[in-house]
Amino acid sequence: MTSSPVVPALVSVNDSATRPSREEALKAVRTLLAWAGDDPDREGLKDTPQRVVDAYAEWFEGYDADPGKELSRTFEDVQGYDDMVLLREIEVESHCEHHMAPFLGKAYVAYVPNEKVVGISKLARVVEIFSRRLQTQEVLTNQIAEAIERHLAPQGVAILIDAEHQCMTTRGVHHRHVSTITTRFTGVFKDDAALKDRFLRLARG
Repeated sequence: MTSSPVVPALVSVNDSATRPSREEALKAVRTLLAWAGDDPDREGLKDTPQRVVDAYAEWFEGYDADPGKELSRTFEDVQGYDDMVLLREIEVESHCEHHMAPFLGKAYVAYVPNEKVVGISKLARVVEIFSRRLQTQEVLTNQIAEAIERHLAPQGVAILIDAEHQCMTTRGVHHRHVSTITTRFTGVFKDDAALKDRFLRLARG
């Protein structure tokens, strides 16, 4: 059996017809509180289900956002600019799909324009959209690169993400301050070793 290719999801992957109601989500949190050994009705926990559901709506809002929409408004008047555009230290706040534990870090995103550029805030927004879903860091890195490739058709894309995973630091092996680095290079960044090296040097400061 062969695995299917990774394709960036552009809309919610959970249709509204199958998504549980808010009330069902509240009941699920109450069940987890009781399963953990506490009393969901005690004073300190009575409002916890509502707070948790509200937090989940914020943490996972990326399922209802479209990165293609963010990258759809481009500008062609670049006056001959053909070097890399690099954004450093974009905040990454995501959750591991295996344990639903946070992983936090920074993303470094670069592309070399091919006749058109996009507003730099839109690149940060694309990182945010894919981050606010249950993720693995490898897939997150790939999705950001493929979205930029698909919608901007640049000469090349370079992505580096450096993050710490709380599923490793607060449980399991309990190794703190261990970060994971993932990269993805396409086009000229993949073919030109000097350009790739310049990206890495600039990204790491």
